[in-house]
Amino acid sequence: MVHIWERFSTKPKLRVSLFAFLLFLVFSPGDARLRRTRSVSPSTEGTVETYNKYYNYVELTGRLQALAQKYPHIANLSSIGRSVQGRELWVMRITQDPNTDSPGKPKFKYVGNMHGDETVSRQVLVYLVEHLLTKYAEEPRISELVNNTDIYIMPSMNPDGFEKSVEGDCSGENRGRNNANDVDLNRSFPDQFDGTTVNSSSVPEVMAVIRWIQEKKFVLSGNLHGGTVVASYPFDDSASHQQEGHYSQSEDDSLFRYLALVYSSNHPVMKTGQPNCPEAMEENFKDGITNGAKWYDVPGGMQDYNYLYGNCLEITMELSCCKYPPTAQLHNEWDLNRESLVAYIEKVHIGVRGYVKEALNGAALTNVSIVVTGIRHNLTTGKYGDYYRLLLPGTYDITAVATGYTSMTVYSVQVLEGKATECNFTLAPVVSEAAGSTTTHSIPSTDEPNIPTTTSGNSPPLPEHLPIQPQVFRHHNYADMELFLRKYSSEFPSIVHLYSVGRSVEQRELYVMVISDNPTVHEHGEPEFKYVANMHGNEVVGRELMLNLIEYLCRNYGTDLEVTKLVNNTRIHIMPSMNPDGYEASNEGDVKGTKGRNNSNNFDLNRNFPDQFATITEPRQPETVAVMNWLKGNPFVLSANLHGGSLVVNYPYDDDKKGLSQYSQSPDDKVFQQVSRAYSQENPLMHNGHPCEELYPDEYFEEGITNGAQWYNVPGGMQDWNYLNTNCFEVTIELGCVKYPLARDLPQYWEQNRRSLLQFIHQVHHGIKGTVSDSRDGTGIPNATISVEGIDHNVTTAHTGDYWRLLVPGTYSITASAHGTYATVQKDGVEVVDFRLTRVHSDSNGQPIEGPQPTKNPSEKEFESLIKDLSLGQGLEKLVRDTATEKIFRYQRYKELSAFLRGLTLNFPQITSLHSLGQSVEFRTILALEISNKPEEAEPSEPKIRFVAGIHGNAPVGTELLLEFAACLCINYGKNPVITRLVNETRIVIVPSINPDGREQSVEKQCTSTQGLANAHGKDLDTDFFESQPETRAMMDLILDKSYTLSVALDGGALVATYPYDKPVQSVENEGTLKYLASVYANNHPKMHLGETGCSNNGQSNIPDGVMRAAERLSHMGSMKDFSMDFGHCPEITVYTGCCLYPPAEQLATLWAENKKPLLSMLVEVHKGVRGVVRDKSGKPIVGAIIVLNGGVRVFTVEGGYFHALLAPGNHNIEAVADGYQQQRQEVVVSSYEAAISLIIEFDMDNSIFGLPREFVVASAAASMTALVVTACIIWCVCAAKSNRQKDGFHRLRQHRDDYEDEIRLTSMGSKKSLLAHEFQDESESDEETLYANKI
Repeated sequence: MVHIWERFSTKPKLRVSLFAFLLFLVFSPGDARLRRTRSVSPSTEGTVETYNKYYNYVELTGRLQALAQKYPHIANLSSIGRSVQGRELWVMRITQDPNTDSPGKPKFKYVGNMHGDETVSRQVLVYLVEHLLTKYAEEPRISELVNNTDIYIMPSMNPDGFEKSVEGDCSGENRGRNNANDVDLNRSFPDQFDGTTVNSSSVPEVMAVIRWIQEKKFVLSGNLHGGTVVASYPFDDSASHQQEGHYSQSEDDSLFRYLALVYSSNHPVMKTGQPNCPEAMEENFKDGITNGAKWYDVPGGMQDYNYLYGNCLEITMELSCCKYPPTAQLHNEWDLNRESLVAYIEKVHIGVRGYVKEALNGAALTNVSIVVTGIRHNLTTGKYGDYYRLLLPGTYDITAVATGYTSMTVYSVQVLEGKATECNFTLAPVVSEAAGSTTTHSIPSTDEPNIPTTTSGNSPPLPEHLPIQPQVFRHHNYADMELFLRKYSSEFPSIVHLYSVGRSVEQRELYVMVISDNPTVHEHGEPEFKYVANMHGNEVVGRELMLNLIEYLCRNYGTDLEVTKLVNNTRIHIMPSMNPDGYEASNEGDVKGTKGRNNSNNFDLNRNFPDQFATITEPRQPETVAVMNWLKGNPFVLSANLHGGSLVVNYPYDDDKKGLSQYSQSPDDKVFQQVSRAYSQENPLMHNGHPCEELYPDEYFEEGITNGAQWYNVPGGMQDWNYLNTNCFEVTIELGCVKYPLARDLPQYWEQNRRSLLQFIHQVHHGIKGTVSDSRDGTGIPNATISVEGIDHNVTTAHTGDYWRLLVPGTYSITASAHGTYATVQKDGVEVVDFRLTRVHSDSNGQPIEGPQPTKNPSEKEFESLIKDLSLGQGLEKLVRDTATEKIFRYQRYKELSAFLRGLTLNFPQITSLHSLGQSVEFRTILALEISNKPEEAEPSEPKIRFVAGIHGNAPVGTELLLEFAACLCINYGKNPVITRLVNETRIVIVPSINPDGREQSVEKQCTSTQGLANAHGKDLDTDFFESQPETRAMMDLILDKSYTLSVALDGGALVATYPYDKPVQSVENEGTLKYLASVYANNHPKMHLGETGCSNNGQSNIPDGVMRAAERLSHMGSMKDFSMDFGHCPEITVYTGCCLYPPAEQLATLWAENKKPLLSMLVEVHKGVRGVVRDKSGKPIVGAIIVLNGGVRVFTVEGGYFHALLAPGNHNIEAVADGYQQQRQEVVVSSYEAAISLIIEFDMDNSIFGLPREFVVASAAASMTALVVTACIIWCVCAAKSNRQKDGFHRLRQHRDDYEDEIRLTSMGSKKSLLAHEFQDESESDEETLYANKI
């Protein structure tokens, strides 16, 4: 982690004014050269290229004029301006009918010789002009390109510098690089970080090109240079201006990489990535491309200006090591670049293209913003209403936005390889009732917040705009409110989305209306804001104001600048009623009563949230649970909870440790005061501080705000829960002294609060925001922590790595951190602070890992990208939606279950295989279904996951869920590409019923009955993994296969995910990983992660995050989970799917909806952690090697030397051990959203014995053996001598053998028995403990 310092300042930036001045000069009407076409005269030169000379300015002019004259039907030569020394900046336009503009042809440009001494580009562009013109009628490829593309080629942007340069100067020592004013043209464009730093009069070449870019709206461009061989893409610099090594990512980073690869992959030298330039032999570029800033920092570069301010994507191509090589090399340089130059032009036709027209008369709409969801870079339409948005293949939501028109979104636009997809828009004007006319006015791209818009001609001034106010004021009951919301959802579909977060006690929907330019999705970088009203059912003003606000925002979008800006840059969620049941019980005219305040269960919802100081004993209500779930699923930044009964803004904390009415300060007390004042200051009556003098004469609130606990203590309040458990800052706003005023008074409430309501939304844009991304590939890092020094309250990043942190003006030290990463600053600025985190991957000494690294083919990279997509954002949600299947749920007994499984194998034989694991006591077969693309083959390189259910026959929900899960996978295989790929890459084993006998005995709708829990012998199988029952023997054989990576068991009777162990143990090795795996399931379940089980049958109600160690729930020995851990070396989690053991069949559909996403998440999770192969130096795989995780848990390599271990996100130590080999150690960093880290572990032979060199040990052993032999010989000789003397006594003993034989036998047996009894005495306390003592 590193710290950065951010300064909030209210002073205007100097660079803005400089940039504005520059643009004034750019668009100065006095320069007529922009459109001037130079007359051409016949040239005496021929047009046959010889490739044997450089063209000086005169020769270049003559050559281009001759070509234009020869091919007038497809070529036009013009100048866009002049250099410092008055040389023309020639541009050859090549297209069909080049003297006129026509719609439907994207504009492309090449610019060469920007640095005067980098000359190869100048020549190859002349050759390219000739190639396109001469091959036009000969080659269909060239004909199609010229007919459908508007191509502009500028061979020399710096003709003055060229004239000063010297042939053979490879390093640029003759100072021809800069223009005649000695200014580097590629450091002179307006920069996103530094503004404009160059006097425009010193760079007429740059000013001419800026005018040209702004007028033409190019789509794609290439800037040709020299000095090495590589394609460089934006951004070229960063806020920190680190000289090199800092990857500065644009919003279109993947697209830029693709475009750069198009050029490099067609260039025989560039694609190798090794230019071998004499002055930099060590310099190499992977695949021949590089991010500009990562190579070296270039402020004021042309390619960044094109992207940020010109509608155009541009990359920079370096063509040769020598800047000004001898003429003899020119033909070779042309041959190297010819195919790349043409292939790159062709890419102007990828992505999406279309037109935007006016709905009433079909007129083309110019300067309409084209917004692609998820990519924070817009472009605008041209003069024919045409646009060309380059995109990689994929599915996109695209919106056309223009002020004065209703935005239009086209969802799921499919972009394929090759030609662009056509997507047209028709925008309807918004009629302003207040002004009585329709006005249209284009808004700038969101990427140009500091650029003043320009208007041409003598446009009449726009009439003063008056926003449309709500016209009808009345109280809306539930039915009326629902119709109102549905009406606006239907009328304004481009900016409105209506959804429900749950239901009340009486099953009324808890509706939320989202208003934003892309209302259905979270846009990266756009903050989420919410208003919640009517939490107390009889406090109704907030409910009506929210309906007024919805109307106001919808009616004024596109015509009112403030509303349009808010909607375009904020995702606004409005919940008009959190307590619709209470509202229906309330009465109009209630001033300070309580009827209808609580929900239908008579609980106060604002005392029902978990509290930091008090224990809330009341059962969590469905409205509370729904809202908690909603808040955890969205990255809200700011919120207000609207109440009634006073007139004040109340901010956290709402209670304190002692339960007294005294100031209870949060770490962000200053921020809360700031946002509270923002509301109260716009409401004069509130700001006065004496709100309800008739009702509460002694009540006074300075500036109309108050600390909650200082006013009165509120344990279990929603605003404190928001702040402590999410990223969201919430205040409570009391809107009026009367709780349920008469309908005739509603207009005055709107008038008093409308400015406050808007101003409070604006507060979400204060403070800092940014993105935390991975420095390797630029992808956002979710759940990274943003810390502010001195403020003990952190926020975390959203799914795509974006974050928002509200702060008051001041100087702060900001830190970004994530598991196993350290932070480096990407961008400096007042409001935007981006971080790039570099992932740590090292050996045990902290050094980068050496040795073989896995190589990944494109298919593997694609799968890794799929895992990331499914782990971030809405990837998994989309998969759930896309794989919906029709199903009428019912419980299936053993025969139906068996038939169902066999039916799957008959209908999907290519991906299924059915196996018998054994039989139950009553001889029912325990079936296991394997789903894989090769179900009959062992694929040790793939992870293997086990889903089991039905160990307790009285909890059959898990069985039904697994049957439907199997059907879902099979039915969608080959149809849904994600399911297809997951099945192809995973070995899935499903055991739906371990205890079929118990299942037959169980009874539906029995939530707590134990009938059917045990098997036919009356044994609870989850206490019997000691082989005494046939069912457990069958499962033990399956578990002992030892090839499983993860196991998920489904049970019932609670709503929680548990992890090992079931037996009472003091500590659990790898507990962090086990708990993490359980939390993945719980977090993807809509209710479980809230920890509010609502189960009255098990005495457990509040379980943090819905996850607990199994022994804490119900401790017992002999469980399947523990056996899997200890003997199968496979982590197993047990998921309890609901409070009722055997709920009615009608509830199965809901249970499936709740568990489908978590089950799919396990298929994704099994591909994470760390995987690899263990082999020796010869490449021979080592089977049975031990992989020790963090010094404790062990896994073993299987056939092929493969291993796979799941690990929680963070740093982990990996140790590999095998007999006869040296130990290997590595440290890895595991991510929560990336596919498994792939390792290759190569063993060296262990040449040591007992830690000593092998040669020394062998020599010592030989000497020892020699000494032993000599000693033995001496002893033998001595004994032989004694034997001769005692021979007579020995004979006498044999003569009396019969007398002593029985005594000898008895003595011998007694001694042996005594020895065994002493050495092998069993001191264990039980058979169970002996078994678990054998844990590996």
